[in-house]
Amino acid sequence: MHICYITNEFPKPGFPHGGVGTFIATLGKALVLKGIQVSVVGLNYEDKDEKELIDGIHVSRLSRKRIQGLDWYFNSKVINRAIQERHKEQSIDVVETAELGLGLINKIKGIKYVIRMHGGHHFFTKAENRPTEWRQVYLEKRSFAKADEILAVSEYVKETTRNLVGLGNVPIKVIYNPVDVDKFNYKGELEYKPYSIFFAGSIVEKKGIRQLVQALEYLIKDFPETHLYIAGRDALVPGTKSPYRPILEEAITKGIKKHITFLGVIPNEGIPKYISEAAVCCYPSHMEAMPLAWLEVLAAGQIFVGATTGPGPEAVSHLKTGLLADPHNPKDIAEKIKWVFNHKEQAQELGLAAREEVMNRFSIDVIVEENLNFYRALCHN
Repeated sequence: MHICYITNEFPKPGFPHGGVGTFIATLGKALVLKGIQVSVVGLNYEDKDEKELIDGIHVSRLSRKRIQGLDWYFNSKVINRAIQERHKEQSIDVVETAELGLGLINKIKGIKYVIRMHGGHHFFTKAENRPTEWRQVYLEKRSFAKADEILAVSEYVKETTRNLVGLGNVPIKVIYNPVDVDKFNYKGELEYKPYSIFFAGSIVEKKGIRQLVQALEYLIKDFPETHLYIAGRDALVPGTKSPYRPILEEAITKGIKKHITFLGVIPNEGIPKYISEAAVCCYPSHMEAMPLAWLEVLAAGQIFVGATTGPGPEAVSHLKTGLLADPHNPKDIAEKIKWVFNHKEQAQELGLAAREEVMNRFSIDVIVEENLNFYRALCHN
């Protein structure tokens, strides 16, 4: 069996990438170990073509066409050509991509086409309360119309997208994101930081970073040693070319400034150490499809505060494997972190329960079998 993923986010050293890229790298490596051929086709971070074999995955990074206003059209032709060439080299059985990915893809007879919902245009414009863009709406609906099967990474993204895109009673299978539990079980030297809070993610409003910063106002009164470490890349305000960081800095008052350290972009392989050194990890996202970054913290057996919104309760059982806060309410975020600081032994028990839960529900060993069963049934049909 040969599976080809379409993504521009496959991890490349020195360049930031999203959760979809991490997902494909993790699942792809596991599928290769099961004897499955795996390819990735997508646009490069640099203006050149590159082909690499990474963990057994055949990765084709393609030079972007930069033609103002028509980039999307000419880049789709580049992707189509690369898939056709790869199919000639090694017959492809399944092509998989995210919500928008099939919009301009030319289907090849004999190949099954799959969309895996990671949170598309309709999903996140609703979550961020911003207007949709007509071209994205058109391409996303066209993409779903081409899919032979649809997957989703959570029940929440499945039903929300079903309603927004108008998928009716189309069957949609949920397979959760996988996490490499061994990678996040950090065994190296640690410098534990009491009363420290670690955040990792894009620096943008939907990740809840502004509310987390504002939560410090309520925390430092009772815990003056509190310190927030922020890891991630500066992002743009959605729908604009304006950086978000200045908006965030407006929320940093003089009283809390010394309690915050920006760490910049940390490679994914460096994240486990920071997770393990913190007193608590807090990623209060306003909305996610199924946050892989959350699962990484839980896999580490770390004390975690997530968000009540979206698929939060699917990933974290409140006061059993972690805590959930209202991501729009800085005071509630602070209260949940205070609980961790005041109940250290109970919090550690939550962390241990979280790791056990992840191993049973989200570990790569479990998830790769679910995906294999899906692909085999798809190809057999």
